[in-house]
This record gives sequence, C-alpha cells and structure tokens, in this order.
Amino acid sequence: MPRACQWLGLDVMAAAADSPVWERDGRDWPNRQSSAFVEAGGLTWHVQRIGQGPCLLLLHGTAASTHSWRDLAPILAPHFTLIAPDLPGQGFTTSLPQARVSLAGFSEALHALLKQLQVSPDLVLGHSAGAAIALRMALDGKIAPRAIFSLNGALLPLGDEHAAFFTRAARVMVGLPFVSKLCAWRASKQEVAAKLLRDTGSDIGPRGVELYTRLFSYPGHIRAALMMMAQWELRPLLRDLPRLAPALFLMVGSRDRAVPPMQARRIQAILPAARIITLEGLGHLAHEEAPQRVADTLLKEWSGVAQHVTGAAA
Repeated sequence: MPRACQWLGLDVMAAAADSPVWERDGRDWPNRQSSAFVEAGGLTWHVQRIGQGPCLLLLHGTAASTHSWRDLAPILAPHFTLIAPDLPGQGFTTSLPQARVSLAGFSEALHALLKQLQVSPDLVLGHSAGAAIALRMALDGKIAPRAIFSLNGALLPLGDEHAAFFTRAARVMVGLPFVSKLCAWRASKQEVAAKLLRDTGSDIGPRGVELYTRLFSYPGHIRAALMMMAQWELRPLLRDLPRLAPALFLMVGSRDRAVPPMQARRIQAILPAARIITLEGLGHLAHEEAPQRVADTLLKEWSGVAQHVTGAAA
C-alpha cells in the first residue's frame, strides 16, 4: 500500500469521486467477464468467480483489489473454482463502518459473503494482509479449508516492537480528512505509484502500475487502506495460531521489501507444522511478477494435501 503519506506540503486537488466507479474505472477491468456485484453483510461486494473444481478463495492485500490476480486467475481456473472479492472499502466494494474495521470484522463480513454465494472454500490463498484474514477466519470457524497458502503474509505487527506507534500514527491520519486526499493526489501520479510498487521488491510491468495508479487516485481507497492499518491487531492472531487446523504454507519472496522474509521463521516457531516455501528472486507482489511460478507452486503443494486427505479417507 502507499506509504503512510510522506508528501506533506503539496497543493492538493480532490479527486472528482471518492471511490472507484465501475462504469468508468471498471470498463477494462481484468477478468471483467467474471465480475458480479453481490449484497451481503450490509455491503455491496465486487466479486469475481471463475473456473471449476475445488473452491479456492483469493484474498488480496492492503490497497489492492481483484486486479492483483489478473494473470494468476486464468492459470488456476482450469483447476479450481476461484472466488475473488475486493475487500471492504477497496476496489469496487463498499466500506465497513469504522467500528467494524478489524480482523474480526473482516472475517465476519467475508463469512456473510460466502454464505450468500453458498460456497465453502477448500483452500485459501491470501496475499499480505489477506493471509491474516484467512487465518482469522479459519481460527474463528468461519471457514474450514484443507490448506491456507500465505503469500508474503503480513502476520506480524507493523514495525514489530514499534507496532503501537505505527497503529497510533495510522489512526491519527485516518482522522484527518485531508490526508487520504493528499495521498490519493500524490499516488495518482504514475511515476510515484511505480516507485511505491518497486519499493516492495517487485517489478509488475506497465499494466499493473496503471491499475494501481487508477485505484490510488481515489481518497476512499486510500482511506480504507489506512483504516485497515489503524485497526489491524495481530497479537490475538499469533496467540491463537497454535490451534490452526488447516495445513499452512508460507510462500515467501526472497526479495520482499514489504514483509521481511525472515518473519516466516518466526511464524514457523509458533506453528512448527507450517511449511516455508521460498520463491527465489521474487518480491512482495510475487503473484503479479511471476504468476506461473506461483501457480505451479500452489498446484504442487495442493496435490500433496489432496492426496493425503484421499488416502486418509480410504
């Protein structure tokens, strides 16, 4: 997500609209033919549903949207029924009230969506903050997948020992109306968005940069991302992690500059059964850099999980 706005002192011109508008911004949206709008849990969700086979829930990270799966989804579609929502307040999904913006709140909201869609995920792929949401849902009994794949999962508090400071800072910024407008105005400049994305350790190409730039130009999208930061309490998740039932795969980009790869070892120390898979040469947005490699890795590991379950049932 855009860094917590280091661009004070600039003249700001508010965007014409607060949040992305499907009729305009979604006109050429990746995998648009799979998009639908669904009412659930008091929200209007933008969801993409594509493919056939076991149900795979895709949860994107902070300040992203379904566009981040644009190249991975078609590769996985022959093997899975993919359910990919925009998270609340991001992309084309409406926002949760601020009081409900938390891991538990997102878990409840997504549970309502899955009930409305009448689907039960067999596995989940969560990127960055999406991985934390997937784990919270499983721990809370909202989903019961066989496996959770954490792709560069943001599972430890921001800044670790400085987590309280970062959370307080995010809360202050959410409370200042001009901050999200300032961030949006600044990040809407394509060269600035490109630098922010490169700073994650990933090169995702011009199309990816253009789509992020489009989203970053809206204060509502930025505000939702800041609000997630402000309310994201991970310590209860870490406390509960040892009782996780699904298999956990920690897919880690060796060049990730947003979530240090060494954090996976700390998660494994809490849950020794978790398996670490290193994606050499890839950064935080590994699924956008090298979708085929990420798909091949997931398919290989899922095959082992499925065979184990089939053998146990026999």
